[in-house]
Amino acid sequence: MDPHLFYRFVEQAFEEDLGDGDHSTLSCISATARGKAVLKIKQSAVIAGMDVAEKIFLYKDPSAIFTSFVRDGDIVQPGEIAFEVESFAAVILQCERLVLNCMQRMSGIATLTREYVNLLEGSTTRLLDTRKTTPNFRLLEKEAVRIGGALNHRFGLYDMIMLKDNHIDFCGRIETAIDRAWQYVQQKKPLLSIEVETRSLEELVQVVQYGQHKVKRIMLDNFSPALLKQALEYIDSQVPRGTFETEASGGMTKENIRGYAATGVDFISVGALIHQAKSIDLSLKASLFTHPL
Repeated sequence: MDPHLFYRFVEQAFEEDLGDGDHSTLSCISATARGKAVLKIKQSAVIAGMDVAEKIFLYKDPSAIFTSFVRDGDIVQPGEIAFEVESFAAVILQCERLVLNCMQRMSGIATLTREYVNLLEGSTTRLLDTRKTTPNFRLLEKEAVRIGGALNHRFGLYDMIMLKDNHIDFCGRIETAIDRAWQYVQQKKPLLSIEVETRSLEELVQVVQYGQHKVKRIMLDNFSPALLKQALEYIDSQVPRGTFETEASGGMTKENIRGYAATGVDFISVGALIHQAKSIDLSLKASLFTHPL
């Protein structure tokens, strides 16, 4: 997780929440009062955001003492304590909602991701997320996917060229889109890889015939398992194994993903890992242990 992006997120999150001050705390809690708080698990889950929580507390109070009882990626049960933190009472109160919002959302994504990962156990197919994320929260959503056991697809529009249906339609032809992308990569960003989305066997043929040595990955979008198997067999009949990475996308569910993996496709991308995840119920319970005069 990029530290620069993370701390920029934290700064903006506190700016959004604190505004010109936490007046609830300022009005009744001494600035020197110290306390502690524990994070209580209220629902079975794959916990995610432990490292994030620690960094948030330490960001506000470098002297805070953060004690972890579980690690990111652990399966937790109701009644367990995930961590304990000791700090100024005001710091705990200011961090409480940000920590809970991050951890509840991240744990929900990690939990759902783990369910999908378990369904792929024993296959060679690897699970990917997508860019169907919450604006300005993508960093932590993708970190939660990783904690859940899957891989991150491109983070944004800048770290991979993906020629999707609209790019191809605007260009007029797949060959034109590939050629323009390849020339751009050679001139501007030599390390960028190129992926091309195909919507039919006819488009797949065009990519295989024209994209060798240019295209790294072929996305097979909204193919049925039977059509996907046929597409992979065609690729293997035309080029050496490994010439193209293959990715299946579109309409993936927990009920059908195993059938897609059985085709031997390299990757399956599932937007639902993030946009269908439900937050996990957690609570932060605090207590004062230093009573200032």
